Amino acid sequence: MISFYLAIKEVWRNKSRFLLFSMVIALITTLVLFIAGLAEGLATANREYLAKLDGELVVFQENVDLSTITSRISESTLSNVRRVPGVAEVGPVGFSNATIVFSDGREDVDVSLIGFEPGYPGGAPAFTGRNLVNRLAEETVIDGKMAQSAGIQVGDIITIKSIQGTDEEYFDLKVAGITDGRQYFFQPSIFVPLEVWDEIRPQAALAGAGGMAGSEIAYNILAVQLDDPAALESTAAAIQTQVEDVEVTDVVTAYEATPGYAAQQSTLNTQRGFTLLIGILVIGGFFQIQTLQKIPNIGMLKAIGTGNRTVGGAVVLQILAVTVFGVLLGAASTLALSLGLPEGIPIVFTGQAAAAAILSLILIGPLGGLVSVWMAVKAEPLMALGLSS
Repeated sequence: MISFYLAIKEVWRNKSRFLLFSMVIALITTLVLFIAGLAEGLATANREYLAKLDGELVVFQENVDLSTITSRISESTLSNVRRVPGVAEVGPVGFSNATIVFSDGREDVDVSLIGFEPGYPGGAPAFTGRNLVNRLAEETVIDGKMAQSAGIQVGDIITIKSIQGTDEEYFDLKVAGITDGRQYFFQPSIFVPLEVWDEIRPQAALAGAGGMAGSEIAYNILAVQLDDPAALESTAAAIQTQVEDVEVTDVVTAYEATPGYAAQQSTLNTQRGFTLLIGILVIGGFFQIQTLQKIPNIGMLKAIGTGNRTVGGAVVLQILAVTVFGVLLGAASTLALSLGLPEGIPIVFTGQAAAAAILSLILIGPLGGLVSVWMAVKAEPLMALGLSS
């Protein structure tokens, strides 16, 4: 109780000084939270489709570094994977890019065009409207965030622009359903049956079938559902052994291998680490100056019988109080700023990431103030009485 009284009493008597420093901590908090939100937002924009894939394993062509765009999977490979024991179902998936154009003057929207086999893994469930069921129907399920921002509703007809050879070709698709956020490579996704995807995707004039013989569609990946999800490693090994020229991985490894994902996240995590380090140095420096200024007072407290535990506890509680107030102020400011951000900025705040950032910021206060605690505990009573030689 004495430690708490001493800590709060000093803060209250020097309100302006401690408020100013709490604002500095608030700015550091805002920076850390925005970096965390940016990291999560960029990661989500890169991985959202794969992270929500309705399968436990992803099959790539061998020796393509798990690149969804470079990978090519044939119909025979698809059949072979389906025959592996432990595999419940397999869905072929194709990726390309396209553009939605609007006749009413709205800005065009670049999208990831994803082809899948209706009824098999790899697609997206419709939360509004209905799922795709017809392999040949010129219909689509679209990303919910894009539908909201572009004002697209179930039943609307959207026009897709695609480069066929050297010409721009236009295809009309009916919106059968709207799913949730399914970004892929920083673009909203629209889902169409594979046969329709193969018809409208951008391609060279003599592309044929993506380099495959005849008219066979070349898939990019296979989404695999297992009879027993707990047997993920053994089933992946079985596919790898029994099917030639493939590489099998889990969903997390698949999206972490997307181009730029690892470098992007490591860069942002490094920035966040340096920001926390700066916070430790700033807090440490401030409280060290504070402690130096009141060494005579601390010595006087010791001279009248105050123990080191009480003195050290007062310093720690003071550091915690100022840090917590600053962090909460910064968190509130970040929330207010995030509500006013323009649409399209890839910042996503999740409870887990925000809690981790706030907890780490609160912990750096005592960590940065360790020197101050040591100085307070080591203060000599004789200094305060002017008796030291």
